Amino acid sequence: MTAQRLKWLGVAAVAAGLGLAPVLLKFFGGLFWINVIAEILIWSLLAASVNLLLGYVGLLSFGQALYFGFGMYGVAIGISQFGLGLWPAFFLGIAAATAMAAVAGAIAVRLTWHYFAIITVVFSLIFYFVAMSAKSITGGDDGLSFSAPPLWKAAGWLLTDRTVQYYFIYLVCAACFTGMAFLIASPLGMRFNAVRDNEQRASLIGINVYYTRWIAFVISGLLAGVGGALFALFGRYASASYMFYHVSGEAVVWAIVGGIGSLLGPLVGTALLILFRELVSGLWENYLIAVGAFVILVVMFAPRGIVGIFSDLVEGRDRRKADARAALRNLAEAE
Repeated sequence: MTAQRLKWLGVAAVAAGLGLAPVLLKFFGGLFWINVIAEILIWSLLAASVNLLLGYVGLLSFGQALYFGFGMYGVAIGISQFGLGLWPAFFLGIAAATAMAAVAGAIAVRLTWHYFAIITVVFSLIFYFVAMSAKSITGGDDGLSFSAPPLWKAAGWLLTDRTVQYYFIYLVCAACFTGMAFLIASPLGMRFNAVRDNEQRASLIGINVYYTRWIAFVISGLLAGVGGALFALFGRYASASYMFYHVSGEAVVWAIVGGIGSLLGPLVGTALLILFRELVSGLWENYLIAVGAFVILVVMFAPRGIVGIFSDLVEGRDRRKADARAALRNLAEAE
């Protein structure tokens, strides 16, 4: 089996495992973990938005929490203040995050390297302080609570049902990662890679570098906005604290640990660190030290991330097979 087929088999296995998670967890009595896995799926979208920019375009953003926050507040304000239903509020949150990314990206992608990272932090801080000061609208650090409308009233599907909520989050996240897979394999994805590898050469072959980066920035903002909208519906709550840049920093760490430039890297990194945190926090009060040590070890010994380790193993196996076939062919020719 080729490396590409093995990779897609791994993706299918992960999707199937996540799809069966509620059934298996109910059978073994681990209902608490359904919410944990749902939260992992939500945060993986924020990590995926970082991965799209860093892994495929070469831009490190510490401002993705801004678009996560716009998605979150779009849902919360749409439901609590505009009286919208679940789906209109959900799409309002995504639209707000995408629009904010389009505006911020038009300025940010003119810069590269640390200048780009700094300006993304600046945008995040500006709107964080705006959200904190506009308490009458956002609730500030106290947050904004609301009751989620039914997902599908006729069928009686409510987000208060743990299983319904999980599958809603699962299907939305699956759609986003599927869209990412098609995007990466598309001509636009190849343009992203060309700009990442060498922007001057990309420009010489006719690629508009600025426009390509801006498109990637907007799509990454959309992904983060979907995550924020899901998070608001998951907790029926929105808070300005989730717009602070340290939330973006966590997403960067998740993406790097999982594997930058890989489809499932953000999901793997997010799952690994959140599960590690949940397990260690119950055993040790200073669990963040253990989490930090774990991240350092991964970065030192697996610079391509956890997914990169498996990719190297699979590709190494294919290389060994190819070398063995070449040796046998040379031997046959020599005889």
